[in-house]
Amino acid sequence: MDENALREQFNDQGYVKLQDFLGTNVVAQARSAMEELVDHHAQQLVSSGKIASEMQEEPFETRFFRLYEHHLEEAPKSFRRELHLAGLFDLFFNPALLDVVEVLIGPEIRLYPNYTARPKLPEWKGTEVLWHQDGGYTERGSGAKEGVETQRMVNVWSPLVPARVANGCMQFVPGTHKLGTVPHESREYYLEIARESLDPYVQSAIDVELDPGDVVLFQNLLFHRGQPNHSDSIRWSFDWRYQDARQPTLRKEEGHIARSRGNPDSAVTSAGEWARLTFR
Repeated sequence: MDENALREQFNDQGYVKLQDFLGTNVVAQARSAMEELVDHHAQQLVSSGKIASEMQEEPFETRFFRLYEHHLEEAPKSFRRELHLAGLFDLFFNPALLDVVEVLIGPEIRLYPNYTARPKLPEWKGTEVLWHQDGGYTERGSGAKEGVETQRMVNVWSPLVPARVANGCMQFVPGTHKLGTVPHESREYYLEIARESLDPYVQSAIDVELDPGDVVLFQNLLFHRGQPNHSDSIRWSFDWRYQDARQPTLRKEEGHIARSRGNPDSAVTSAGEWARLTFR
């Protein structure tokens, strides 16, 4: 897809899907990083006496769920501060991906302080993300006034396992980013777009099915959700955001510079450096 077509689709529909974009090594390293985290949780659960076995024989697609199967309310719904792992550098700071992001928001790129790994567990509402705009969370969390939004941002989503309707792939409502920020209401686990703002558009929702190595880039104000996981395995995925580094984050955290044409030395440049940094 050439640059003009990329911009046109991103600005018109609110998203761009890039198939088989990440290399197999990037996916393998990211998966290995998540396996490290799962090992850590298994050890903690055994040490606390909550389970008898670390279940090392379980495959990646089911192990985390089996570990917490009888303690679901204690299961992490996501990982964020734990993601400063060397194996994730090539995911978050992928040069080819940053090239695409630069086309969309310019040469000063911040890894926004909202990078997350999500194990969507089977048939559990705790990991079922409701219809929302990411901008709805930003405003509520920052105390920003009506109409103030974080602009020039690109959201990225990529799975570690095939994401299908059955295991809770995402849905988008194309074009809804043009509506601006709409009202959101608090639910048990997440915010949800108010019904009067959602109902006129939700019938136009599309399923976003992806394979490992695929990425989808989408607008910060696009209506989107993660569907319920009706399978018997975990839908592992990553979501992260890039922002024009010349703008404020509207959060207490400042994030990390992923690319800077004006000040290249300010960017994170190696897996070792990423692993030494912290969520900030």
